[in-house]
Amino acid sequence: MRALLTPEPSLSFSSININPRNPNPFRTLTSLHFLKRDGDFRLIGRKSHLTATRAVLDSATLEQLGLKESDIRNPAISPTYRNSKLPKPNQKVLDAQARVCTGPTQTRPLSEEHAFKVLDTILRSVRGELKDEEQVSKAQLGAFFAGMTIRANAFPEATQWSEGERRAMNIFWPLLVRALPPDVIFIADPEGSIMGLGSSIGPHFVGNGTGEMRLVGSLREILAGGHLGYEEVQGVLRDVLPLKLEDGKSTGVSESLLSAFLIGQRMNGETDGELKAYCITFDNELGPAPVAGVSSLTHYGEPYDGNTRYFRSTLFVAAVRSCYGESSLLHGVEWMPPKGGVTEEQMLKFMGANTTLSLLQAKELIEDEEVGFAYISLREARPSLYSLIGLREQIKKRPPLATTEKVQQFIRAKGRESIVAGFYHEGYEEPLLMLMKRRGVHSGLVVKGEEGALSMTTRLRSASSSKGLPVNHCSGFRSVGSETACGFDELLRIQYPSIAGASCQSFRLEVNAMDYGFEPTDTPRTDRSVSKNIELGLAALHGKKGPVYDRIVLNAGIVDHLLGCDGAEDVSVALDRAREAIDSGKALKRLLNYIKVSHKLK
Repeated sequence: MRALLTPEPSLSFSSININPRNPNPFRTLTSLHFLKRDGDFRLIGRKSHLTATRAVLDSATLEQLGLKESDIRNPAISPTYRNSKLPKPNQKVLDAQARVCTGPTQTRPLSEEHAFKVLDTILRSVRGELKDEEQVSKAQLGAFFAGMTIRANAFPEATQWSEGERRAMNIFWPLLVRALPPDVIFIADPEGSIMGLGSSIGPHFVGNGTGEMRLVGSLREILAGGHLGYEEVQGVLRDVLPLKLEDGKSTGVSESLLSAFLIGQRMNGETDGELKAYCITFDNELGPAPVAGVSSLTHYGEPYDGNTRYFRSTLFVAAVRSCYGESSLLHGVEWMPPKGGVTEEQMLKFMGANTTLSLLQAKELIEDEEVGFAYISLREARPSLYSLIGLREQIKKRPPLATTEKVQQFIRAKGRESIVAGFYHEGYEEPLLMLMKRRGVHSGLVVKGEEGALSMTTRLRSASSSKGLPVNHCSGFRSVGSETACGFDELLRIQYPSIAGASCQSFRLEVNAMDYGFEPTDTPRTDRSVSKNIELGLAALHGKKGPVYDRIVLNAGIVDHLLGCDGAEDVSVALDRAREAIDSGKALKRLLNYIKVSHKLK
């Protein structure tokens, strides 16, 4: 961070001092300061945190203090932000879930040896022979056996059970059926036809209580490879959420059944109606969305599980766009599986901003002429969906919510609205655009940025680039008239390929940064480092030219142009005004104002 101490204002962080004689050596004040020319420091709202790094404490010191590495919290890296109260999944079974709880073409059957180890682990766990982190959770059991059942019932031959999996199950199932709880036996063999023992538990299982009975009925269809209607998914979600936890365990609905429901729908490939239900069911959980008095508002849907490798630009892009009247609403969480990478909430929290803003407080920041953007946490906006974070870690693979949470309108605007969302996997480009049109926005854009996030790159496309759509692929729609939002009625008669209506223009392109005068550069790596991502972004907002500066300008200008924002009809003009926002110091000031003002809101 030393490189940032020369320009004005700058950031500095208090150092960490370790005193072996101090019985509580990690209670140190990590404060964000702004350094003014007179050398005075101004504290911006950082509280005490348990902070220490492995670089400071070697293994000998840890042993001397009677601590484990897991006790050390370093707010500069993303894994630190995982809630330590969440029980950790059994890693051996989690690795198996990564192979078998995915789509009909991506699934990788287990070898006989692997299947033996996994089933043996499950058996020993349900018998009570494994403790703490070695235990296989109920959610893991639900997800694993749901994956196995759907593969047996509905997947193509290449991704059905391997011979090794069948032999392992033939040996272990007679033992498992005497040890597993009834809800898991139902998931593993709902009709009593898969395991060959003719068990009556699955066919007669109904669950406990009205909500769980509805869930079981829906699961029978899902486990057979089928789909549900919009109202059915909506009903299940309203019945079971928010998930009520006590000591990390559900006190309401069976976690096994709920995890099977979530991963099963993703494995079967969600329909239009299913995605719609996940997207809008909790829209009014806290009442109608506040309406910001701004002429333009862009909702940024970054993947909630963050970046683990490359620089994440959206927070800095939002500061740039606010300088010329393009307001932005960012949303997400502090930490989310499966990647558990760097998120906007981590960066804002590390810099000292208030990350517990209500919707009304976020609206005020958007309307503030000295700020013009805001971040809202799912924790504050949708408590029901936030309650699933722990369960999602146990599931391993992304559930349908990983798609739909990117297409949210937590705050509305009096003027024009747009949604931008990142994606990686093929097959989700047009469903995302479909959900955006259902939101009734004026324009929508999906971007295949690096890591499936929103950051387009200036890097040359390599010959060995990932299969499928290339990085910097964009597609979307925008309304022809500035006052008319794109409707959705036409989707009742037209499937995805013609997603734009009569009042909309659709587009699809690959953005080549060199076409707009950018030099090709490798993407800066951050490798889960929150502080590195902040350091790179702030250096760029200070005017330091290079790959990060170029990426912020590219992502601000191109998005403005593709969304049809005022003054961005000419892409070169759009890029120039983004550069001016940085070079003038306005963008940096906006970000610093955000940190300061976020603590003054009532």
